[in-house]
Amino acid sequence: MAVHSVSEVNRYLKDLLSAEPILRGIAVRGEISNFKKYPSGHCYFTLKDAGSALKCVMFRSYAQYMRFVPQNGMQVVASGSISVYERDGVYQLYAESLLPEGTGDLALAFEQLKEKLTAEGLFDSSRKRPLPLFPKKIGVVTSSAGAVLRDIYRVSKRRWPSVQLVLYPVQVQGEGAAEQIAAGIDFFSRKYPVDVIIAGRGGGSMEDLWAFNEEVVVRAIAAAKVPLISAVGHETDFTLADFAADMRAATPSQAAELAVPDRSEIRRQVENLTGQLTRQMRREIAARRTRLENILQNRVLREPQNLLAERRQRLDFLLEGLQKGAKQNLQSKQHRLGLVMNRLAAINPAAVLGRGYGLLTRQDKLVTSVKSVAVNDELKVTLRDGSISVRALMIEEKGDR
Repeated sequence: MAVHSVSEVNRYLKDLLSAEPILRGIAVRGEISNFKKYPSGHCYFTLKDAGSALKCVMFRSYAQYMRFVPQNGMQVVASGSISVYERDGVYQLYAESLLPEGTGDLALAFEQLKEKLTAEGLFDSSRKRPLPLFPKKIGVVTSSAGAVLRDIYRVSKRRWPSVQLVLYPVQVQGEGAAEQIAAGIDFFSRKYPVDVIIAGRGGGSMEDLWAFNEEVVVRAIAAAKVPLISAVGHETDFTLADFAADMRAATPSQAAELAVPDRSEIRRQVENLTGQLTRQMRREIAARRTRLENILQNRVLREPQNLLAERRQRLDFLLEGLQKGAKQNLQSKQHRLGLVMNRLAAINPAAVLGRGYGLLTRQDKLVTSVKSVAVNDELKVTLRDGSISVRALMIEEKGDR
């Protein structure tokens, strides 16, 4: 019996499995577990059911085309081929595609990205900005071919002929479309300012509209510096761009209707307002004329001399009352002044001197006690009609006798 190396055995089993037709292009249903995506882009996971497990690998060349993010516990169908990994001596499924079971990969990717961006607040109503009432310049991000651009041009020019439309032509589906759409939005937002942006395309399948579900487009819309209208597909079509936009239009034609005012409607509004203003002005003039007529019929204006006579009589009464009050006040003050003068006269030193009394001073200071005078002091006696200089010859205090 021949002896083989481990490598020979693993290589033989690999060739054996690779030659088996059923193991090439096989589809396997199972639940994902231990899913891990490495920085290289390669994905490693296990498919399992109630009774067994199968190791799987999906290399970056295939994984980059997955629309959704695989998660543990998700039921999927993996398609590819089964072979042996020679180094470890284990067989595994080399997956080339991975689809969620029960729903399409696009639908699942849509919900996953919607949930992620909703959590970040990109779809919050507080971020929505009002559209300008009278835009002068509109940026259009769409394909240069097709009916979308013609519809937007036709409707906007019919409603508001002076508006200027600027096209940023992009590919609206297929590889690279999302990046072009995001670049167009950024162009009008930062490099060529406009008043409002319309980004959209005609209807189609979910696959056709997918560029407007790409994260790069949604983030470009959320970061736009000017209001943006999303006009993707038909009325029943919804994309993530619709949720991020400031306004969603069911069709490109409706986007043009939302972007610019209707000249005919503005004219009707102006005419209605003019009519209302005219009627209000006439009512105001009539009311003021009636008021003026009532004022002119007033007795004061018809007989102004009577008003002056009444005012003159009232003035005479006021002057008489003022004079009477002033006279009574003066008499009261004179009476009070007389009382004060009498009191002053009663305590006036000159009046005392008139009754034979005199004031004795020493060096211009009033002498009120014998203790402040010494023998031979020169004193001064002031009488009613003059003064006498005297000398103290003797001092006699009370009680000396």
